[in-house]
Amino acid sequence: MAKQRSDQPEIILTGGAGFIGSCFLWKLNQAGENNIIVVDELDSDLKKKNLEGKKYSEYLNKDDFIQKLRRGAVSTQAKALFHIGACSSTMETDANFLTKNNFEYSKTLANWALSSNVPFYYASSAATYGDGSLGYSDEDSLTPKLRPLNLYGQSKHKFDVWLIENKFSDKVVGFRYFNVFGPNEYHKGEMRSLVVKAYEQIKRDGKIRLFKSYKPEYKNGEQKRDFVYVKDVINLMYKFYKNGKVKGIFNVGTGQARSWNDLAKSIFAALGMQINIEYIEMPELIKDKYQYFTEAKLAKLHKSGFKYSFTPLAEAIADYVKNYLDTANLTHL
Repeated sequence: MAKQRSDQPEIILTGGAGFIGSCFLWKLNQAGENNIIVVDELDSDLKKKNLEGKKYSEYLNKDDFIQKLRRGAVSTQAKALFHIGACSSTMETDANFLTKNNFEYSKTLANWALSSNVPFYYASSAATYGDGSLGYSDEDSLTPKLRPLNLYGQSKHKFDVWLIENKFSDKVVGFRYFNVFGPNEYHKGEMRSLVVKAYEQIKRDGKIRLFKSYKPEYKNGEQKRDFVYVKDVINLMYKFYKNGKVKGIFNVGTGQARSWNDLAKSIFAALGMQINIEYIEMPELIKDKYQYFTEAKLAKLHKSGFKYSFTPLAEAIADYVKNYLDTANLTHL
C-alpha cells in the first residue's frame, strides 16, 4: 500500500479496494491525484491486491470512516466524495443489511457532502430497472415508477428515489452502472462477470455454459445485456469529476445491448479457440428475477454535453482476456 502525504485537499473514495473503486483509484493516480482517503473492507487477499501499487493518503475501514464522519473529524475541504462502496450482490437476501449498508450509509454520506458543499458522486445500478418493462431512461420522472427484481436493486433504487424526492438529484452525480466487466473484479465470487467465469470454464472444459431462455421471443443465449468495459466506466467518471458542472443521475452503459452468445464468441476469439457453447437450465431461484434485456438510454448523457466512444465489445474482451486474465497470474489495473 503506497501511502502519499500532501497538503492538497483530499478525495474520499468509498469502495476504493473494490472492483470499480480500485480501477477509479488507478485512474486518479494516473491523473496525478494521490491525496485520497480510501474507505472499504479488506475481507479477501484478492481485494487487498486491488490496492497494490496504488497511491493514497489514508485507508479506513468503512465503519471507522462513518464514525469519524459523525464526530466531525473528516475535512469539509475535501475535493470530492466518490461513494462507490456497497454490497453489490444481487443474490443477497438480508433486507435489513442492504437497507443499512446501501441506503442508510449512502444517505449519511450524501447529507454530509451536501451540507459541506463537497461534490458527491455515487454508484447506482441498472438493477433498479427491474424487468425493463418501463424502459431504460434515466430521467428522474421515470425512476420512482421502477420496480427492481431483487433486494439489491431495491436498495439502490430507494436511494435514487430519496435523492429525487428531496430535490437533491440535480446537486449530485449518480452513475447507474450496467453490466461492467474488467480487471480487479476477481474477488467478487459469483458476482464476477461472465467473462471471468467463462474464461475459467473454457480453460478447464473447453466450453462455455449459458442459461437457456424461457421466453419464446429469445433463443438460447440471445438474452441481451449492455456490457460495458470498466476502463470506459472510469474514463467517463473522471470526465464528470473534471467537468464539475453537470449533475444528475446518468446511465453508464454503451447504449448497445449484446447477446450472451456475442460475449461468448468474443472470448473464444480472444483465445483463438473454436466456439463451443452448452445451454443449461436456469436455477429456479432466479427464473422469475432474470433480466432478458438491458440497454442504457444515453439521451440524457448526450444532452449534458458529454461525448464518449465506448470500446467495442470484442475489442474490450480481447484486451481483458489477453492482458489480464490469460497471463501467468491474474493481472490488476
